[in-house]
Amino acid sequence: MTKGRSLRLFLADGSPGGIITAEIMNWTGHVMTAPRSRLADLIQRPEAGRTGVYILSGSDPEGGYKPMAYIGETDSVGKRLTEHNKDETKEFWEQTCIVTSKDQNLTKAHVRYLESRLIAIAQQAGRVTLNNRTAPDVPQLPEADQSDMEFFIEQLRVVLPVLGLDLLKAATTARPLPSPAAQAGADTPPPPTFELSSKKHDLRAEAREVEGEFVVLAGSQAQASWIGVAGGYETLRQRLIDEGVLRATGSGPLTFARDYAFSRPSAAAAVVLGRSSNGRVEWVVSGTRKTYADWQDAQLDAITTAQGDDA
Repeated sequence: MTKGRSLRLFLADGSPGGIITAEIMNWTGHVMTAPRSRLADLIQRPEAGRTGVYILSGSDPEGGYKPMAYIGETDSVGKRLTEHNKDETKEFWEQTCIVTSKDQNLTKAHVRYLESRLIAIAQQAGRVTLNNRTAPDVPQLPEADQSDMEFFIEQLRVVLPVLGLDLLKAATTARPLPSPAAQAGADTPPPPTFELSSKKHDLRAEAREVEGEFVVLAGSQAQASWIGVAGGYETLRQRLIDEGVLRATGSGPLTFARDYAFSRPSAAAAVVLGRSSNGRVEWVVSGTRKTYADWQDAQLDAITTAQGDDA
């Protein structure tokens, strides 16, 4: 069972749209976020005068589906952010995130290591378009310092998504289901596999829910072209083609080259079918006629029944 984690958030000015700080117990890191409109207030905070790394994020000005981000490091975060505020290449910047240390033990070598690793992780995750022109090499650190920085990064990967920054979040993939023997001895049943098929277009796709995302499995098929009304998930579908997630394997349906996580079943169904779709009724539990909605309702009913029996 995954252990819980306590995260402390503080609204510095009492507003959810203002300056927010985040900390994890027994972690020396300190994370602070604020909209660009609050930059003047942000750079007056004592943390802004420390050595650290920072993330500038916002919408892609060219209309790309992914958000855009810039990752940097400096000896004085506040001073560097003031310089960036005059930079025309940072017009996409809407939100600021500053990462420093509560004990102020981060050195220039440490933050250069963090910058390099965070850029590499963000590139691999592929959830944002990076505005960085170069990807610096990972600097050499003593073995103990390197271990400390990798632990530091692990904590950041927990904190940042809570603050709405998913750039370090690894691409979600579906693990292989356990063997029948292992399933028989498990305390909880494995997650079901859902399927969506179209006899008319001769295609079939499979998916599973993983960590709150709906993951279409590699090898699944999708309509060869968008056949629905223009708009909606058509842009997302084209992006998956451009990125090589969806690939042509001949004159027939496209194929998912790897597992791909969608935010909801309907997005996955629309990409597979090439048209707007209610994924809650299009996806069914494999081998049955039970829709995703039926399956989810059954889970909720079971919990309600159990709570009623305990009352």
